[in-house]
Amino acid sequence: MSPTLKALLCLRLSVGLRTPVQAGPLPKPTIWAEPGPVIPSGSPMTIFCQGTRKAKEYLIYKEGSLVPWKQQKPLEPGDKAKFSITRMTEHDAGIYHCYYLSPTGWSGHSDFLELVMTGSYSKPSLSALPSPVVTSGGNVTLQCGSGQGFDRFILTKEGDHRLSWTQDSEPQPSGQSQALFPVGPVTPSHRWTFRCYGCYRNSPQVWSHPSDALELLVSGMYRKPSLSAQPGPSVAWGATLMLQCGSEIWFDTFHLHREGSLDPPQHLRLQDRSAPSQANFTLSPVTSGHQGTYRCYGSHSTSPYLLSHPSDPLELLVSGEEPQDYTVENLIRIIVAGLILVVLGVLLFEARQPQNDTRRALDAASM
Repeated sequence: MSPTLKALLCLRLSVGLRTPVQAGPLPKPTIWAEPGPVIPSGSPMTIFCQGTRKAKEYLIYKEGSLVPWKQQKPLEPGDKAKFSITRMTEHDAGIYHCYYLSPTGWSGHSDFLELVMTGSYSKPSLSALPSPVVTSGGNVTLQCGSGQGFDRFILTKEGDHRLSWTQDSEPQPSGQSQALFPVGPVTPSHRWTFRCYGCYRNSPQVWSHPSDALELLVSGMYRKPSLSAQPGPSVAWGATLMLQCGSEIWFDTFHLHREGSLDPPQHLRLQDRSAPSQANFTLSPVTSGHQGTYRCYGSHSTSPYLLSHPSDPLELLVSGEEPQDYTVENLIRIIVAGLILVVLGVLLFEARQPQNDTRRALDAASM
């Protein structure tokens, strides 16, 4: 065998040890993660690779490495292997694929599995524009934002991490970064609950803590309730106001929302089914922040995200001026007065000191 042929053969064998090459029409394996591909920092998880019953060995590779990340003998009866991670770290995040070895050679590689670790940074915020209450069949925009300067934001739909969307961030004049995700049409066939995460471009599989959950409420499923204000829709600043939401048909849950607010609606659940179907929302003390247009909705606790048509709008007007809080100003005045007294005391002491020195000098001369 010539030296050149020997060198080529050694090179092929070396490459074959690092990257398996398919030999024959073997079905590619299947790869998945349990409990899922998005894992909180420090949590355990397992990657599974499933091939055929004749598989003798399984190898798993992490993107960017020429050597296997791990290799395992198959579990009984031999059609799959598991690769365990006891505590998820940033080092474990990445993209994986696997192979198996059968009596006829190596299989092709599996599909790619993106393994994500969450919890490296503080959570972003998530809100719905213009409102988290969406008419059935309507559309909404979800806004994910943070002050940490993330390069990207990821929106996930709870219950299925396979449904996720990634957007590059848009810097804002305020110094925050944000991304907008259009969602819809929103239908009542299932719940629409979302969370979002932030990450940086140089480590796209290392995410922040998740935002608080945001559930979209689908309206238009039942007849509208009524909404009234007691004692009336015009109220003085600092007073107590009650907004009553009631319905002729039975609802055990009522929701109150102020138009333009990014906060989720307030909700009250009735405990007594023999009582009228009515909820009383108390605003106390009323401030200028309560002013606006309100609507209420009814729902059933068995499907709380399905709301009635909205009530007619109720315009709340707040009169009078908000009392000023002079606590800080008074504290500043006290501090300034104290400093003035200290300065005056020092000046008085310095003024008396020369007189004392002169008196001592005269006493010494007379002796």
